Order: sequence, then C-alpha cells, then structure tokens
Amino acid sequence: MSLRGTGQGGALQRMGETVSVLGSAGFLSPSFLSATAKARRKFGTSVATGIHGAAMRSPNAEGLIDETGTLTFAELDRRTNAIARGLVAAGVKPGDGVGLFARNHRGFILSQAALEKIGANTLLLNTGFAAPQLKEVCEREGTQVILHDEEFSPMVEEGAGHLTRFVTFSDSGTTQLDELVGAHDDGDLDAPAQAGRVTVLTSGTTGTPKGAQRTMKNQGLDTFVGLFGRLPLRTGTRNLIVAPTFHSWGGFHLMIAAQLGCTVCLRRRFDPEQTLAAIQELRPQVLAVVPVMMQRILDLGPDVIRRYDTSSLEVVGASGSALPGELALRWMDTFGDNIFNFYGSTEVAQASIAMPDELRAAPGTAGRPPRGVVVKILDDQGREVPTGTTGRIFVANENQFDGYTGGGNKEIIDGLMSSGDVGHFDEAGLLFVDGRDDDMIISGGENVFPREVEDLLSDHDDVVEAAVIGVADPDFGQRLKGFVVKKPGASVDEAALKEHVKANLARYKVPRDIVFLDALPRNPTGKVLKRELAEH
Repeated sequence: MSLRGTGQGGALQRMGETVSVLGSAGFLSPSFLSATAKARRKFGTSVATGIHGAAMRSPNAEGLIDETGTLTFAELDRRTNAIARGLVAAGVKPGDGVGLFARNHRGFILSQAALEKIGANTLLLNTGFAAPQLKEVCEREGTQVILHDEEFSPMVEEGAGHLTRFVTFSDSGTTQLDELVGAHDDGDLDAPAQAGRVTVLTSGTTGTPKGAQRTMKNQGLDTFVGLFGRLPLRTGTRNLIVAPTFHSWGGFHLMIAAQLGCTVCLRRRFDPEQTLAAIQELRPQVLAVVPVMMQRILDLGPDVIRRYDTSSLEVVGASGSALPGELALRWMDTFGDNIFNFYGSTEVAQASIAMPDELRAAPGTAGRPPRGVVVKILDDQGREVPTGTTGRIFVANENQFDGYTGGGNKEIIDGLMSSGDVGHFDEAGLLFVDGRDDDMIISGGENVFPREVEDLLSDHDDVVEAAVIGVADPDFGQRLKGFVVKKPGASVDEAALKEHVKANLARYKVPRDIVFLDALPRNPTGKVLKRELAEH
C-alpha cells in the first residue's frame, strides 16, 4: 500500500489547502516573503538564511535564549558575519571541511550559521564520541578545522590535535568566537562562491560512523504545505530544543525555527526537572525532544511535574527513536494532547507524522505521509505488499540525502529510498514501524551495530569471545547487553570491560549489562545463536 500526501480534491482544493496552511504558519505576510526571498538568494535553505531574513524583518526581536542570555536577530546576524570573516582570515574557504563539536548553546548556532555564510562543508560531530572515533571520522571526512566546546579539548587534542581549532563554549565565559566577533567587521556578507553542505553522522552496516551529506535545496510548496499541515509550527513562536542539535531531529528543528523567525531556546545539557523549569520560565509553544527525554520527565512523578506550569506547550515534536504507544498516552494524559510523532531518518528525511488524535486512536503509529511525500511498503522483490502486511519501508520526497561521504547510498527502487525499517499500513491508512531490516540496535535515538562492540570486547587481553544484543528497555527503547567468555584464569570484571568500551567508543555504545558465560551458544555452522542469549 502507498500513501501520498498530495491531496485528492483537484487544483482548487489543493490551492485552498496551500493558502490555509501557509497562512496559518505565517508564511504569506509580505514582510516575511520579501525578507526570506532576499536572504535565500544569498544563503539558500539554511540557518543563516533564517537569521538574516529575521534580522531584516524584525532586527530587535529575540532570536536566541540560552543560559548565557538573549541575542536579538540583528545581533545573531552581525556576529555570524564577523565570525565568518574571522574564519576566512584563518584560511577557511568555500567547500572546506569544518567539524562542529558542540552542545546546545549559542556557540553551536553562531558557528553553523557562520560556516553557511562562508559556504564551508559542516560536519556535525556527536558529543558522545571518544578520541579514536573523532580521529577516524575527521581523517575520513577531510576535516581541516574544528570548532569545539572547551570540555572536549582533551579529546580534540588526542584525536585531532593537528587541526586548526576554535573554542565555541567555555565555562570562563569568553571564547575564541567572541574574539573573532571583536576583531572583524560585522557588515553584510555577499553570497558564498558555492553553497556548503551539512554532514550528519550515522551508522553503516559495519557500525562505523558514516557521513550522510545533504545539500540544502530550495523546497517546493508541497514540502512546506505537507510539513506544516501535519506539524502545526508557525512564525514567531518560542521553540525550546532539548534534542541534541548535532542530531538530525534537533538540527531539523533548529533549521525550521530559524526559517520561521522563531526564538530558539537552548539548554546545554538535558535534565528532566530543569527542562520543566525552563518551560515555566521561557513559556515556549514548541518543545523538541527524543522519546527517552519524555520518559525521564514523566519518571519525575506527578508531585514534581505539578510544581511547574507547562501550559504554554502547543506542539511537542518527538523523533529520533520509536515512540512507544504507552509513552505517548502517558504524556498526553499528563501534559495534554500536544505530541506529534515524526518518523524519518537522516537519509530519507521526513516520511510520516502522527498527530495527537491519531496517537490516541492508534497508539504507536507513525502516522501518515504528509503532502509531498510518498511511502510504500515493498517486499524483497520490490513489489508493493497488501494492507496489513509487513515489508520494507521506502520513501520519496524532496529532502533525501545526497549519499554517504565515503561512497554508497541507501537502496533506491523507482525513486523511493529505503528507510532501513520494516513496517505496515493498517486499514485506516496509518503507518506502523515494526523494526529494523538489519541487526542495528537503536538505543535512546543512537544507532549501534553489535559487531563493533563485539570486536572491541573480543580484542581485550582477558576475553576469548563476545556477543552483544539489544534488549527491551522502558527508557531507551533498547539497551545493549553483552555476553563474554573470559580466558582461563582471567580476573577481568564487568566494570573493567565497560571502561574498556567507553575508552574506545562513544558512551552510548557501552553495554548496560555484561554477563559472563562458559561458552557462547552456536549452531552447527558456528553462528552465535543470539535468540538463546536473549533468554539469559
């Protein structure tokens, strides 16, 4: 079965839908259209475009609020101009590879927008990386400059110490970005000689971080009408983004908020109760989260939750990992029917969106494809399967990625790209995601392939062999569980092996539990029987 978010009522109905949706979002005001068009001619579809357009339209409006304070759109625009000139003076050119290794704060936004104004290629680095991963990724991606938070200096020194470096956040308050702002002209910039691209790190079949590159293209009307028709965002709101901005979901919200001229609210680290306090203080209409964050907020319990006024929330956008139906219902019962479940991936971008009424009627659904998106469920021969039958999910839209930086792409059939998941449509036309079509584990929104962790554990001097599986977890969707066979007489314990993994891989790849066995269960051909391990 396939669904198209393109409407069925003819040209007049489509035009009416277009005017209604874009008008409600605030796209159709003359000042918005004029400023956005001018900015887009310079910087394409980017965070820089949103900031520059808003600075022309409403220079004194609040553009960003973080723990350091508030910046207007004019201040954001001028500072990013100066930072861009400073980076150019340091040798950064259009097309150069620049890594951004930062948490959610103004330094992240200032850096990304400045790099977009230069036309540099921005590599968003996962703040959970260990030094070996940082080194591997920067070498593979051809990174020449790295902008990073001061807390990551030891890892940068070890993994990328030869690169030109700029600090984006410091506990002392002053950073090298501030120095660039003070030392360079902040007047308007011309368009870069070439548009840059943004690369988000994902995982390939070996589990090594892969670069998924996307050149931001100017979008057609269908994309905007489809998105805002099912995710009712609008201009001028306050948007609190607690999902990491280096991830696709947090980055998507940053992009959309900038394009809409919204006030972006950030907190460097997620804390469930501090998030409630921020909602009460800042009164955002939009909250961007990953499901595990929702779980942690609800785990505070009703007594704590009732201390905070969260009535400003109109849209809570959740993505990054599966949203369990029970969690969606608990959230709505506590905070009102404001949850919107966004299903997509780094590679295929948006696929479907579930609205609150759909989550009430069919908890766990991924919703419906918006206008401008086609979703089909295909079998192994590339044929559509009947309604209710599980198959591979394929997606077509304007936002598919350009391919992996190291070469290769997702499977494409008749213009539709594999999401890497399997799922089905029900009789009401709602999409359900049933799992992965490979052995990847998604834990708290992070992609982990067991082989990478297994190989590292097996390489330990005291280990004969190891296996890793994903087991159900109420907070993270899945968590890693390791099984290890020690060498005779070895005294290594669970804590030491966890530390071994943490020292070499990202924190989210550390197994929560490690069980020691005399031998791994195997079939006659020697393949480890992971279904038997799941029973331990």
